[in-house]
Amino acid sequence: MARPAAVTPDQIRTTVLAMLAEAGDAASAAPATQATRATSVTPATPVTRERFRRAVSVRRLRARLGAGDPAMLSRALNAIEAELVQAGLAEVALPGLPDAIAAQMRALWAAAVSVQLDDVVRLRLHAQQATADAQTARHDADVRSEMLRIELGELRERLTARDAELTELRASSRHAAEGAQRLADETAALQTQLDTARTTLESLRHTHVTELADARSRYDGLSKRLLQETEHQRHALAAERERLATQFADAQTRITALEGLRERLLEELATERDAHRQAAAGAVALATVVAEQRHALQALQTLQARPAAHATQSAAQKRPARHPPARHAGPGHAAAIAAAPRARSRASRTRKSPTS
Repeated sequence: MARPAAVTPDQIRTTVLAMLAEAGDAASAAPATQATRATSVTPATPVTRERFRRAVSVRRLRARLGAGDPAMLSRALNAIEAELVQAGLAEVALPGLPDAIAAQMRALWAAAVSVQLDDVVRLRLHAQQATADAQTARHDADVRSEMLRIELGELRERLTARDAELTELRASSRHAAEGAQRLADETAALQTQLDTARTTLESLRHTHVTELADARSRYDGLSKRLLQETEHQRHALAAERERLATQFADAQTRITALEGLRERLLEELATERDAHRQAAAGAVALATVVAEQRHALQALQTLQARPAAHATQSAAQKRPARHPPARHAGPGHAAAIAAAPRARSRASRTRKSPTS
C-alpha cells in the first residue's frame, strides 16, 4: 500500500483558515473585492471552540488536502484551535493604542488575511486543476500502463514463441549440421569410389581396346575362312542337288511302280474279302451242321441207353463185328460238304494270284 503524501504545517494552517473563511467565521469571508476588504473596518467575529469544530474536522481537512496522516492532522488542528481560540482571530489585543488605530490595525489584519485567503482559494483552484490534470494524466498513464502491460504480455508470448522457434531452429540447425557432416563424409567416400571406378574404367577400356583388336584380327581370319568354307559348301550343295535330282527321278519311277502294285494289291484285297465272306458263310453252315449232328448224337445215345442190358448180354453171347455207327446226314450237312471244296479252291486261287 502506498504511503500518503507529506503535508507541511503551512499548508495545514492555510487550509484551516480557508475553511473558516468559507464557513463565515472570519470577517474576510464576506463577498467583496480586495480593495473593499482593505478599507472596510468591520469587526471580526471571534472564533470559538464550537464554531471551529463545526467548521473544521480531521476528515474534512484530509479530504481538502487529499493526503496526510490523521494523527498528525489532529495534532495540528488542536494547536491551531488553541491559538485561534485563545488569541482570537478577530479581537487581537493591541494594548496602548487608540481605538481608531486598533480598528485600522484590525482592518489591515483582516485585509491581509483576506489576501491570504484569496491566495489560498487561487492555490486551491490551481491545486484542483492540477489534481484533475494529474488524475487525467494518471488515468491516461493507467490506460497506457494497461496497454503497455497487454503489449508486454503479447511481447512475452511472442518472445516465448520466438524462443521455442529459436530452439527448434537450433535443433534443426544441429540436425542439418550433422546431416551436412554426414553428407560430406559420404561425398568423400563416393569421391574415393569414383576415383577407383575411373581407374578401373580406364584399365577396362584399355583391356577392351586390346581385346577388340584381337577380336577384329580373329574376325578377319574367320571371315576369310568362312568365305572359303562357303564356297566349298556351295560346290558341295550343287553336287548334292544334282544327286538328289537323280534320286528324285528314281523315286518318281518307284512311286509309279508302287502305285501300280498298290492298285493290284487293292484288287487282291477285295477278292480276299469276298473269299472271307464266303468262308464265313460256310463256317456258319458248318456250325449249323455240327449242331444238328450233336442233336442226332444225343438222340442216338438216348436210344442206346434203353436196351443197354439186352445189348450187353447179346454182345457177350454173339460178339458180332464192330461197325461204326451210321451218321444221319441232314440237308445242312450236305450243303456244307458241297460248299467246302469250292471255298477251298477259291482260297487256293487267291493265294496263287500274288505270286503270279
